[in-house]
Formats: sequence, C-alpha cells, structure tokens
Amino acid sequence: MNGYNGKFLVLDMSKKEASEFTYPEEWQRTFIGGRGFAVKILWDNVPPGTDPYSEDNWLVFSIGPLSGLSLPSSSKMIVAAKSPLTGGYGDGNLGTRASPQLKKAGYDGIIVKGKAESPTYVVIENDKVEFHDAKDIWGKGTYDTEKYLIEKYGKKAGFLSIGQAGENLVRYATVRSQEGRSGGRPGMGAVMGSKMLKSIVVKGTGKFPQAEPKEALKLGSEGYNMVKNAPNYDHWMGQGTTMILDFLQESSTLPVRNFSAGTYELAAKVDGSELERTKIEQIGCPRCNMQCGIVIKDAEGNNSELDYENIGMLGPNIGIGDLPRVGVLNYMADDYGLDTISTGSVLGMAAEASENGVLGETYSWGDFEKSKDLITRIATRADNIGSLLAEGTMRMAQKWGGDASKWAINVKGLEASAYNAATVPGMALSFGTSPIGAHHKDAWVIQWEIQFSERDAYTPDKAEKVIELQRIRGGMFESLVTCRFPWIELGYDLEAYPKFLEKVTGRSGWNLDEVFEVADRIYALIRAYWVREFVAEGKVWSRKMDYPAERWFVDGLKDGGKYTGGHLEYDKYDELLNSYYGFRNWDLRGIPKEEEFKRLGLEHEAEQLSNLVDLE
Repeated sequence: MNGYNGKFLVLDMSKKEASEFTYPEEWQRTFIGGRGFAVKILWDNVPPGTDPYSEDNWLVFSIGPLSGLSLPSSSKMIVAAKSPLTGGYGDGNLGTRASPQLKKAGYDGIIVKGKAESPTYVVIENDKVEFHDAKDIWGKGTYDTEKYLIEKYGKKAGFLSIGQAGENLVRYATVRSQEGRSGGRPGMGAVMGSKMLKSIVVKGTGKFPQAEPKEALKLGSEGYNMVKNAPNYDHWMGQGTTMILDFLQESSTLPVRNFSAGTYELAAKVDGSELERTKIEQIGCPRCNMQCGIVIKDAEGNNSELDYENIGMLGPNIGIGDLPRVGVLNYMADDYGLDTISTGSVLGMAAEASENGVLGETYSWGDFEKSKDLITRIATRADNIGSLLAEGTMRMAQKWGGDASKWAINVKGLEASAYNAATVPGMALSFGTSPIGAHHKDAWVIQWEIQFSERDAYTPDKAEKVIELQRIRGGMFESLVTCRFPWIELGYDLEAYPKFLEKVTGRSGWNLDEVFEVADRIYALIRAYWVREFVAEGKVWSRKMDYPAERWFVDGLKDGGKYTGGHLEYDKYDELLNSYYGFRNWDLRGIPKEEEFKRLGLEHEAEQLSNLVDLE
C-alpha cells in the first residue's frame, strides 16, 4: 500500500552498523503502524524474559501511514521497548520533527539493538547513516544537547535525545525532542541510555508516499480549518490542557499530597487562568495548529513549557502552589530527561515517607528547594536516596515494606497520571487496564464518568466506555500515528481518519469498525506480551495486575468535599473488571481467550503463549 516505505532502519550499536528490516506487507492492514508495528516487532524479536537493559532488548521508534502529513496534528512518533520500570510492554508517543523527516528519509521506523562501547549519536540522512562519538554531549541536559545538534545539522532536522536521567538508567527516563516534547514514560529513555545512544538526528529529502496526494491535502486543509473554527478553539489556545484543572478541583479528583486528598487550597495559583495570565509563548509539534505547549518564565528565569500533567504532579501532588516554582521543577525534569508524572509521584511518596520516618532525611510538603535537590539526585543517582527514588514507586515500596505500599500510586509499576481515582471507578479501571500501566492516554474517561454517568456506580457501561476510548485513543491514534487532541478537545470528526487512510494508502473500504478491530488486535498482543514476560521471569500473572493503587481502596479521600472519606470497593471493582474482561473476550485472569486470538488472526502468537500458560 501507499503511505508506507515498507521498511525499518536497524541500528546495531554493538557493531555500529546499519541495515534494513523489511516487514510483511500484511502488517499494514493488520497493525496499521505505530504502536501496532512496535509490539509486533518486540514480540517477534525480543526473547521472553530479556533484561530491559540487555543488548537483546530492542528500542523501536515507529510512525504510521498518516505521520507527518499535512493534516491536523500529525507529527507523532511511538517509542517502545520492554520497560525497565514495569517489566512489561512500554511505550509512549512524542511530537517530533523526526517523524516527517524519517518518512522522507525512506523509513517507517528505527530499530535500535545492541550496545555501543562508548557514548554515541547517530545521524540519518536518507540512506546514509553515520555513527558519531558523543563525548561532547554525553553528560549534558536535553536543552544543551539539542542546541549542539542544531548548530551542526540545522533546525529542520529531527532530533531524538536523552538527558542525564537516561544515561544513568533512571527507570522513568524519557526520550526528548524539539525542546518541549517528551515520550516514553515507562523508561524508554533509560533503554536508549543502556545502549549508550545519546541522540538520533534524522534528515530526509524524499517525498511522502501517498496514493492521492491532492485529495489527502484537501482533506487536511479542511481539517485545519475545522480545528481553527471550532467553538472551543480560543479557550484551548489560552489554556491548553490546564483548563481541566478547575473541573478536577470542583470534582475532588486532583492529585494532592501524594493522592491523599482531592482538592487543593492553592489550586487557583496553578490553574489554567493563572497559566494563561503569565504565558509568554505557545509552542507545539510540527503540523499542529492547536499548540498545547504553554510557556512561562519560571522562578529562575527559564522558559518552561507547562501542561496539566506536570502542573498537577509537580504542584498540588507535592504541595507546591506557586506556578513559577512548578515551572522550575518542570524545566529541571525536562532538561534531565525525567518523566514529569513519575517524578512528581516519586517526590510525593518521598514526602509521605519522610512524614513516617522512613525516607532517612526530612522532606516536607511544599519544600521547593529540597524538591530541586532531590530531582538532581534522582537524575544523577548521586547517592543512596537518589538512586532509590530513581527506581520508581513500586521498588521504593518493596525496599521500605510495611505501609509503604499505600504510598506507591502506580499500576504494574507505572506511576498514575494526575487524576485521583479514589471516587471514580471508571477512571480507576482505565488506569488498571492501560496497556503500559497507570496512564491516562489510552482511556481518559473521567470527565464522561462525572458529567454523563452515575459517578459512584460500578456498572458495565463504564467498562464499555473504557474499551471504546481505548480503541480510539490507544488503538487508532497510536497506530496512525497522529495526535488525539483535535478530536478530544475540538470535536474533529473521527470519520475523517478512515477517509485519510483511503486517500493516502489507496486501499478503499477503510472504516472505523476495521480500525477498531486492529485496535483489539494490538491490545490482545500487548496483553499477551505482558503475560509472556511475567511467566518467563518466574512471576505469577493474575487479575490483580489490573487493580489500581492500593490507597484508593483502603484510605478515605481527604479534603474531597462531599466525597471526603470516599474510596473504591474491592468487590465492586472486581465485578467491573469482570465486565471489562467479558466485553474483550478475555478470561477471568485477564488473558485473551484462544477464540479471541483466533478472531483477531493471532493464532501463531496464541500458540507461542500457550507454551507458557493454559489458554481457555
């Protein structure tokens, strides 16, 4: 089909050699691209039980048939690997100029394997690939790294880099690009660092492969016009994702002091209105006309790009109600290449541990200077405490024991995004069944649940809604690969995407039902990957892996208005999880049934998995 180059570039860091991987053409229909290609490549090529930091773990950068084209918010890229944070499948998406540049260079993605003997960066210019000594940028933050590369290769190139956190194998280090873009929460930056790969530079001069480029361009132009003329456009451009903070405050679902409370007394100091009042610039990904990156001058004079997640986790979650100070912590995390969500969660757990005499030093809620100190110690693994916090909340709880499990707000080892789900069962299910751990990206169901459903209910319609959103957000958008915001925030019609697929690929008959079947295939294979890795490592897989954070069951919500004291109920959540499994045709362990694998054309993968576990 058109829309694809039909191959991945393979970088063997051990040999410093480049080759090509030509994938079966049928993947273009059965997996579409992006996340679908990534999990299939990892399933087929990374041996079960591989250590995430091993040379045998592959790091996959993957784009899709619509990536980089002139249509709303298209310049996205998936980065995936076996996660050092969770031990299962890990990925993330980031907006980057590397996406269109990679497609113009003639590839649908990059596979990185092996490990270089010394710090290295790679330059890709069409079919020319060079491995360079990275000694001048190893040890530098992501801002200085990109500045160095821009001076050598120009602003139009695409850059994928890690900071000191990735170099030092912090388990929640990310891959960074275009200064404010970040992706790969489950430690994709650490996997990149384990291969001694500091950066990838991509420059391409070819054309985008399209069946009907004029028709695709026309559809894209109509899409851009729709986005700009949407009723909520001006409000979005004023506050971006931070406009949700007021809603979360009103509904008692903010993450406050390590998710112990749901409202914050200083919320007005860090909300969307305050951000809009103080912003100095707005930036975004290439091909985007609804930029989500709102920049302020932080308390130390840096230009810090903020969105809701990093404000929620580095603000109320650690007791800081001063936006310029939140900006400093965010800038530091970005420069080091740390995931801001996990960083805020780790700091929140550390403050609670300090309260309980477990941390080993004093760290109080709202302590700005100590927060800065800890972020640096985490990114550099400067001492025992910094190194422990660099391991993430799951391992912190394992180290400390006792009540520490209640302070660890994660699912499968990935720290929860900035939504307190203690009184919203549907959002708790979304966190529990996210394919990478407790992340909001795949099924942000909380607003629907509060506004259009019975909030306290554990009814099957919530499981149906979570699956519906997973098919759209985590399946369709993550395989195309494009941004979900035009649809979510401004009402761009989902039916436009099958039309784009037809014009770009030249294959007629694309429709949402077929795309959602692809989504089900991707989710089933990701779940199979999780089960395979756990069993291969001698661990026991059970439905408990799909339970949200313990705190939301056992601790009553503080400062939650009429929801104060509220918490999830185990028996009712269990029934909700049963509904989810039933709709997905998975068994009560949370493993796809053999007949479901067959329906999705995954018979071979099911046979491989059946060597480790019995399938129903």
